[in-house]
Amino acid sequence: MSGTIYSLIPPLLAILMVIVTRRVLLSLGVGILSAALLLHEFSITEAGKSMWGSFSAIFVSDGALNTWNVYIIFFLLLLGLITAFISISGGSRAFGEWALKRVKTRVGAHLVTAFLGIIIFIDDYFNSLAVGQVSRPLTDRHRISRAKLAYLIDSTSAPICVVSPVSSWGAYIIGIIGTILAAHSVADITPFAAFVQMIPMNFYVISAIAMVFIVSIYNVNLGAMKTHEQRAVDSGNVVDPDKKEVPGELKENLPVSDKGSVWDLVLPIIALIVGVVVAMIWTGWANVAEGTPVTALAIFENTDVTGSLLYGGLFGLLITLIMFIRQATISQKISFELIPKGIVEGIKSMLPAIWILLLAWMIVDLIGQLETGVYLAGLVESSNLNIGMIPVIMFLIAGIMAFSTGTSWGTFGLMLPIAGQIAATVDITILLPAMSAVLAGSVFGDHCSPISDTTILSSTGAGSHHIDHVLTQLPYAIIAAVVASIGYLVLGFTNSTLIGLAVVLLMLVGIFIFAKQKQSSSSQAVNAAYNNK
Repeated sequence: MSGTIYSLIPPLLAILMVIVTRRVLLSLGVGILSAALLLHEFSITEAGKSMWGSFSAIFVSDGALNTWNVYIIFFLLLLGLITAFISISGGSRAFGEWALKRVKTRVGAHLVTAFLGIIIFIDDYFNSLAVGQVSRPLTDRHRISRAKLAYLIDSTSAPICVVSPVSSWGAYIIGIIGTILAAHSVADITPFAAFVQMIPMNFYVISAIAMVFIVSIYNVNLGAMKTHEQRAVDSGNVVDPDKKEVPGELKENLPVSDKGSVWDLVLPIIALIVGVVVAMIWTGWANVAEGTPVTALAIFENTDVTGSLLYGGLFGLLITLIMFIRQATISQKISFELIPKGIVEGIKSMLPAIWILLLAWMIVDLIGQLETGVYLAGLVESSNLNIGMIPVIMFLIAGIMAFSTGTSWGTFGLMLPIAGQIAATVDITILLPAMSAVLAGSVFGDHCSPISDTTILSSTGAGSHHIDHVLTQLPYAIIAAVVASIGYLVLGFTNSTLIGLAVVLLMLVGIFIFAKQKQSSSSQAVNAAYNNK
């Protein structure tokens, strides 16, 4: 059943179950079981072996440690430890109080988070987790729901990374573009120049980031987001108190130093950021092939992303422990006896995210074996496309593929070469628009998919329930996708980036004006209720 329409069953089953039952682990488990059964023609024994193989491959692949996955798990655990000891040292409380005095409005708290998401563009994993750590004390103090925080993080992390040439995403994409240009004898443009020219064609990124600022300024709460925001303002519960197992959230109220300062949070986060960036540059420099010019692009193309996260996390933890030791010597409320408890609580805070991530990796692996992406890609190759429709079709198919498989990078790898092949066959001038549409669609599908690791890490960074994040982000992602789709239609039929971009910007201006003039009564009520607190 590999490579057929039946390969769509496991991801769609898992996604539908997540939406209906809101039980993420159960839904992913059912998707994994159904994928294994389809792979082995419903042989329970073989399906069991396949699931075990998929689980073990997370840790050991081709006889060697799977450092990509293992380092991400270790980084999450390190982040949990950093969070716990920052809390004990009083850094989170002090930063929240400091920020509340300077950022005095909910709009300001929204915008600070959005700008941080744009500034930290090195890697989406790091972006999601680091921005969450910095913003959470601020947004909690302003009674902004964790679901809204997760949306702000997710809608700035991957979108900014996919258009940044100096990032792990940019290096990966430029590498693929280079092979496509060489395969089709396109010699009048370099891979880097092609990537730069595609940036203004990435209409979903432009729309998604614009939506973040519209939502932030006018407090636009759509669908389930209204419930989360109203509860946060009315009761101060930024997460649903009836639900358990919030990723990234400390389970117990740990003792907090009465001498804590802003630096007890800021220095560990700065150390984390500096540690990761330095490690990325160092590992990239070391991996550049001998005789190859050492450029910024070459460094980021060869960097060890997850290794850098691990090294940066260790450095961040070291500085965090130094700050904790300082507080333990000056505050009577905490002592060195809290170290074991801090370690346990820090690890426990990240376990919900790790369980979800492990199952997501398993289902993505099994879906890959079912060749779900290959089937969807084949639909594109076998259809006779009108030239003007190619960009929007690429956008939609890439979106469906990333949504179904839970991986934007996997979608890049499959769909970018197909876009290149179609353009080379039909009209080479459509090459860059088609590839930019693939990039945009991949990010869109990844945003909407509950089995995507970046979606999981965004909810973890925000300390939001995973399914709450998925359901509340969906309306905003769909609006941005509709805007982008219309832009790709215009781009395809006019072959003009300027005209397509102008149409997208005009639609966004229309949304901005509509949000300003027709701000919902519920949103006004949220603001009014907050101002009365």
